[in-house]
Amino acid sequence: MITDSGPDGYELSTDRDRLDVALVHRWLSTDAFWAMGRTRETVEESMRGSLNFAVFDAAGEQVAYARVITDRATFAWLCDVYVARPHRGKGLGTWLAGAVRDHLAPYRLKRVLLSTLDAHEVYAKAGFAPVPHPENFMILEGGR
Repeated sequence: MITDSGPDGYELSTDRDRLDVALVHRWLSTDAFWAMGRTRETVEESMRGSLNFAVFDAAGEQVAYARVITDRATFAWLCDVYVARPHRGKGLGTWLAGAVRDHLAPYRLKRVLLSTLDAHEVYAKAGFAPVPHPENFMILEGGR
C-alpha cells in the first residue's frame, strides 16, 4: 500500500479500504464512454482483481481513480482512469499515471499498456508512447 502527497494538497493512495466504490461506479457507468452502463457488480469484481489507485482532495473526498491489471512479472494494463470533472485540468491525470508507472517499476515489467481515445498528451507526460507495431496486436471482443 502506498500513500503519496501531490499538488495542492491532493493525496494518492492504494488503500482499498478508502475507495468509494459507489462513486467509482457512478463515474464509470454514467460518465466514462468506455464503461457506460457497467454494473456495480462488474465494477466491484474488477476492483477485486486489480491494483487500485485513488486520489483524494484536501478534504478527503475521492476525486480520481485508476486500476491496473497485472501479473506483477511481465505485463500490466492501466485502465478505468477517471478524474472527476471539477478536478480536471490540474495535472491529476498525469500525476496518477506517473504514480502507477512508479508503483509498477520495481516489477520490471516488459510492457505496460493502456488505451486512450483523447488523452494521449496526459499519458505521454508520464512516459507512455504509441504502440510501435500496432499491426501486431489483436483483440477478442467479449461481453460486459
